[in-house]
Amino acid sequence: MKVAIVGASGAVGQEFLRILAEREFPIDELVLFGSQRSAGTKYMFKGKEYEVQLLQHNDDFRDVDVAFVSAGGGTSKEFAETITKYGAVMIDNSSAFRMDPDVPLVVPEVNAEDALVRPKGIIANPNCTTIMMVVVLQPIERLSHIRRIHISSYQSASGAGAAAMTELEQQYREMLNEGHVSTIQKFPHQLAYNVIPQIDVMTENDYTKEEMKMYNETRKIMHSDVRTSATCVRVSSLRSHSESVWVETERPLTVDEVRAAIAQAPGCQLVDDPQHYVYPMPLESAGKDDVYVGRVRKDLANDNGITLWLTGDQIRKGAALNAVQIAEYLFHVK
Repeated sequence: MKVAIVGASGAVGQEFLRILAEREFPIDELVLFGSQRSAGTKYMFKGKEYEVQLLQHNDDFRDVDVAFVSAGGGTSKEFAETITKYGAVMIDNSSAFRMDPDVPLVVPEVNAEDALVRPKGIIANPNCTTIMMVVVLQPIERLSHIRRIHISSYQSASGAGAAAMTELEQQYREMLNEGHVSTIQKFPHQLAYNVIPQIDVMTENDYTKEEMKMYNETRKIMHSDVRTSATCVRVSSLRSHSESVWVETERPLTVDEVRAAIAQAPGCQLVDDPQHYVYPMPLESAGKDDVYVGRVRKDLANDNGITLWLTGDQIRKGAALNAVQIAEYLFHVK
């Protein structure tokens, strides 16, 4: 098995290396690729040093079986043909191909089989908030079809990349040392001691691109007519996203039904004892594989509604882990 990582120096690229080692993914040969800026950088993987090669339009992917790509949508579009032309499976973490009808959009706990039909040799990794939400929605969907979803997300700095995490830390230092923030580059406003009700650019309907991803990607992954309305908010946590989710189903569900379904579902951890202040928080889900779920309760505004809270590591399940799980499914890795 020859494995390539494109964008190896980024936050997700580094997480690929950690997860592939932790899960003992069968790798006979590993190659790392990056931009002009990161080419020549060296990283350790399972006791061996690897040097990042410059990503170019050449035959470097001739013998590659699977390429994990997390280098931005522009790079994915430009190099997709180069990466796949000799048969490599490209698992792409950008938004470049997610809504392409010839590219499956896959969360293994929900629609793993979709990965088997990939006319372009590409499988898209969904948006992080969508991944975590559909992992939790799937066991509810099995109980009763979900008609509508409302979401408020609470997304950490990690969703904007390693530089954004560094910026948030720098902003806190500036506030403590200087009394004001002077570094604002990765976010439209100061994030430290603040929340920003905008993630990605605004679209014509005044929903952000991130919010529209949740609408469109959820329907594609779940093969559903479900309607989704989201407000995505950047918060000043460093790592792990959280979401408040309101679900309307065709028939009314009991809280006990939903809790039991989530507790048994792959990729989910039920942490739900509200009377004793037990519920999942991003500090606790950081570095973990599963999506943690709590605050499950009836929606007081909708007889067919359930509301819940979830949190998960954006870099792991929201990106790198989901991609590795897709490859494990394709190559029958146990």
